[in-house]
Amino acid sequence: MTTNTTMTAAVYRKFGPPEVVQVETVRKPTPKAGEVLIKVHASTVSVADHRSRSRDIPAGLGLMAAFGLGVFRPRNHILGMDVAGVVEAVGADVTSFTPGDRVIAMMGGKFGGHAEYACVAADGAITRAPSNMSFEQAVTLPFGGSTARESLNQVAIKPGDTVLVNGASGAVGTATVQLAKNLGAHVTGVTSGANRELVTSLGADRVIDYTTDDFTAEGKEYDVIVDCVGNAPFERVESSIKPGGALLLVIIDLKGMLKARGQSRKSGKRVIPNLGKYRADDLAYIVSLAESGRYQAVIDRTYDLAGTVEAHRYVDTGRKKGNVVLRISTPDNNHQGQNS
Repeated sequence: MTTNTTMTAAVYRKFGPPEVVQVETVRKPTPKAGEVLIKVHASTVSVADHRSRSRDIPAGLGLMAAFGLGVFRPRNHILGMDVAGVVEAVGADVTSFTPGDRVIAMMGGKFGGHAEYACVAADGAITRAPSNMSFEQAVTLPFGGSTARESLNQVAIKPGDTVLVNGASGAVGTATVQLAKNLGAHVTGVTSGANRELVTSLGADRVIDYTTDDFTAEGKEYDVIVDCVGNAPFERVESSIKPGGALLLVIIDLKGMLKARGQSRKSGKRVIPNLGKYRADDLAYIVSLAESGRYQAVIDRTYDLAGTVEAHRYVDTGRKKGNVVLRISTPDNNHQGQNS
């Protein structure tokens, strides 16, 4: 019996525009002790993929990013921070998963999701996929959902608390709206008017069109503001946060990181950067919401692996709604449709 030792993947060997990504045949990974090998059916092309490929890094974080991404050339040649698929094999000492399990996983800074196979630590951010979702739907949970959950974990949101989500129509924003609503919050979403219906359908009680209104000029205060865009630093939104409230910064530059602690101490309002800590428990929580009908997959477009460059081009526009899904392979139980 011959074992296939190669796979198809979207590979980039230098930083630059979408065209640096090429679909190639590369070596198939083998699970080490404590790892799970996943046959990948879907991944997403996220803002993180855009930033990593183009080196579009928040101000002041270039040197720090270089240690993870590579200095002159990419350290990891395959992008993709998330996967949904089926466990193909497990390494030694793995008892929590078995071949055939449907799973979703957050790869984080190790990337590797834009390939037919990926290895993930069995004790990492991996859990069983929702039973009521296709792989293309399920893969929308890890990146946006994990990032949103990690931010919201830093505060204790109570029923009736007011939460404003700046950038409510992106992958993290759509997840944040849903998670905050499930915690009982009164949610205000900030997005363009064109996305009002989407954000409302996800549970937002109120939507502010940033193209016509500035939420910081309204005179309203919120218990929690979540900035998913990077244009709502503490200096801009301080007066919009209630005493004792919090600003959760999903995107932050070096200056913002260095000032956060001092701003919190002086103002009595917490300024909390997202640290990118991804956990299986958070994924499992989101899966439970999805299986009970309380969390929706938000898909803007779907591309086949051969269309990876086109997917990157679309993400680069900054206009995507929710998630751009990359279909790696299509099992019998997965739905079809190009650019759906």
